[in-house]
Amino acid sequence: MRRKIPSTQALACFEAAARHESYTRAAEELALTQSAVSRQVGALEAFMGMALFRRTRHGVQLTAAGADYARQIRRQLDAMERDTLDAMARQGTGGALQLAAVPTFATRWLIPRLPGFARLHADVTIHIETRTRPFLFADTPFDAALWAGTPQQAAHWAGTRSTVLMHEDVVPVCSPQLIAPRRQVGAQAVAKLPLLQQSTRPDGWVPWFEAQGVAAPRARSGPRYELFSMLAAAAANGLGVALMPAMLIETELARGELVVACPRPLRGERSYFLVSPAVQDERPALALWRDWLLGQAQAWLQAHPAAPDAAAGARNAKYVS
Repeated sequence: MRRKIPSTQALACFEAAARHESYTRAAEELALTQSAVSRQVGALEAFMGMALFRRTRHGVQLTAAGADYARQIRRQLDAMERDTLDAMARQGTGGALQLAAVPTFATRWLIPRLPGFARLHADVTIHIETRTRPFLFADTPFDAALWAGTPQQAAHWAGTRSTVLMHEDVVPVCSPQLIAPRRQVGAQAVAKLPLLQQSTRPDGWVPWFEAQGVAAPRARSGPRYELFSMLAAAAANGLGVALMPAMLIETELARGELVVACPRPLRGERSYFLVSPAVQDERPALALWRDWLLGQAQAWLQAHPAAPDAAAGARNAKYVS
């Protein structure tokens, strides 16, 4: 059956004209004449049986249908260009993966480990973009996502399968100067220090203090930062104590820029997942990536003992501050 698809030349002209809302500027961008762009758009409108532009005294303006179609076509043309460049780069070998990832996990845990994947699979190219919320894979170019959330949220992500990579065990960290000359302090001492907050988790400190059996009236007070990377930078610069997943501050801990203020980790509600479309036939490149990533996560877990969960910590808190 013949596909009902217009020519790519017509789509390229329409997308450029829609972006500029000008045939003249689209023609300049595409190295065509204004009349050539106009003919291509006219042919596309005839093919679709609908008006994509309104002609005005000052030029052209997208119709509502044209604006909606332009958004869809722009995404598809971008995907075609990306796929073509990937195929040209591979020259028939390997593959490319498009990954969505939460930003701090990608920059601080994943990317430092990617050279190891490249050494094993030099013919597989990894592209990464940031996403923090669930999405429909069918509407995006992504092959998989590295995502942080609760098991319940993962279970409700429609049309996907998910694998837990690691749990988000959090621990209080700060600049060594903040607690000098001591190397570590108790939970009661932490409660008296400036507490750095993550704006997306306003109650982050509450379960930690509850697990220690320590009253902390200022558990929700303190400057707020959106990203874990911002929290890490603020803590390293002596602004206060941050409750951070240890996996995201390996470099700062190794350099001594951050220290564990109180060695009492707590299992948070969230975990890090590898999420992919629920399809039977998985791409070979994605299968290689999945196996490698699970191996990296398992190696990290073996090197870092698990923290107690929040409920168990609150029930069994017998710490002396």
